[in-house]
Order: sequence, then structure tokens, then C-alpha cells
Amino acid sequence: MSTTIQDCGHSHVFLGDDHGRNERRVRAVIMLTVTMMVVEIAAGIAFGSMALVADGLHMSTHAAAMLIAAAAYFYARKHSADRRFSFGTGKFGDLAGFASAVVLALIALLIGYESLLRLANPVPIAFGQAIGVAVVGLVVNLMSAWLLRDDHAHHHHGHHHEHGHHGHGGHDNNLRAAYVHVLADALTSVLAIAALVLGSLYGWRWPDPAMGIVGAFVIARWSWGLVKDAGGVLLDYVPEGEDLPDEIREAIEVDGDRITDLHVWQVGPGHHAAIVSIATERPLPLDAYRAKLAHIHDLSHLTLEVDVPRRAA
Repeated sequence: MSTTIQDCGHSHVFLGDDHGRNERRVRAVIMLTVTMMVVEIAAGIAFGSMALVADGLHMSTHAAAMLIAAAAYFYARKHSADRRFSFGTGKFGDLAGFASAVVLALIALLIGYESLLRLANPVPIAFGQAIGVAVVGLVVNLMSAWLLRDDHAHHHHGHHHEHGHHGHGGHDNNLRAAYVHVLADALTSVLAIAALVLGSLYGWRWPDPAMGIVGAFVIARWSWGLVKDAGGVLLDYVPEGEDLPDEIREAIEVDGDRITDLHVWQVGPGHHAAIVSIATERPLPLDAYRAKLAHIHDLSHLTLEVDVPRRAA
């Protein structure tokens, strides 16, 4: 059996199409978050408000998560041409997203734990002041969420299948992690406002920690979804709904040709690599096989192997 191998990918830069834009937006959100954090802590100290100080310290955890995202964008961009990264630096965003998801899970645990303590041992709440802090925090988080929205996610998907769009490969998990952190903060602000309004109207203390427990569960669920998606990319897992392997088979397995080995994995947002081993008795030029797969735009790095029986060679 004779074997011909050709690696058709030359560039190993697999950064997302919106890498630069997303990096700039994360930096803007860091500046917004840190400014708000400093103002809240300074005002809290000046006016003797623990609510302001506590909210400012809480924002610092999200600022830290944003720094993880910004560092990943910077490092991936700076080292995109480093040949020591066999398939480029496109997965740095998924690594950062996974780390941020773990941080988010810890935040959910802390919120849940503190809420349970307050449910068991209620503390006096300055409702008017606390509502003001929550409203300001919500406004800042909504501004941050608007900056971090992934409104170009659909542009990452380079191809469509006649039975539907393929899976999650085009999403930037680094941006998504930053977005989820902001959403988590916005959720806690909304729940806090609702609980504080109820408390101020009826004198109840329990809605505040109760809403905290609800928020912790929701944030933990978001964290788990992010862990699964980012972790799946890191482990080269092909998610359900990803039809790229099927598209490759449909394009190649004609006229008696068959694929004997196929590996597909994501190397960056909107970028996939594939190793395709083809068994055939009537081999075509390698460029002909490349042409059959040219319509799959998400396929950025392709290695072809053609096995030909000796009697057909």
C-alpha cells in the first residue's frame, strides 16, 4: 500500500475574526469596572457605608476575571506566530474562559454561603442606601454587557448544512466568560433590588438572602455551561450539533472513495483542523480532494492522507 500525505495548512494563526475588537472591549469594561470599584470603596469609607464598600470589593472579583480575559487576548495575539504552539494560540481564549468559569463557580459558592448565613442570622439593612448602590451597580453592569455582547458570533460560522447550522465552534469562549461575569453581577443587582424593595415595603429581611441563594444557583448553572463548552474545546471534543465531520464525509465519500480515519478539532474561534485518511482504488490529485472541501470555510487547517492498494497504484 502506498501512502501520500500532504499538509495543506501553512499559516497557524487561528485567532477569531473579532479578536482585536473583543480585546479592546474587554479593556474598556476593565476601566469601567475598576473606576466604579474605586469610587464605591472611596465613597463607602468616606460616608461610613459598608454596603458601598462591600459592593466595591465584589466588583473587584469581576475586574480580576476581566483581567484574565484581557491577558489571554494579549498573549494569544503576541504569540500567534510562535511555532512552538503547534496549532497556534487560538485556544488561549478557551483556557481563559475555563479559568473564569471556575472563578464564577467560586463566586456562586461564596454568594450561596453568605446568603445561608444571613438567612439563619438576619442583619439590619439600610434599605434606601442599599437600593441606591444596587441600581448604580446594575447600570454599570448593563453598560458592560452592551460592550461585551457577541453581536458578530454568527459571522464566525463559515458554512451551513442543508439540515441546519453546525454547532458551537464559532463562539469566543473568552468573551463569553467575561460577558457571563457581567451578567452574573447584573443578575445579583436585579435580585437585590427586588429583595430590598420588598424589605423596605414590608420590613422583611429574608428576601435579601433568599434572592442571594436563587442568584447563586443561576450563576452556578451558567458556570457549568461555560466549563463544559470551554473544557470541550480544550479536550478536542466535538459537541453535539457540530456537523463538520458529516460534511467532510459527504464531500469525500463518493465514487467508491471512503474515509478510514477522521479527526476534527477546534483550533480557535471559527477555525477547525482536520486529518482525513482516504482509501481509494482510483486516487485523484490531492488538490482535487482539497477542492471538494473548499466550501467548508471553518476548516482552516487540513491534512490529507490517501491510501491506495498496491494493485491500484
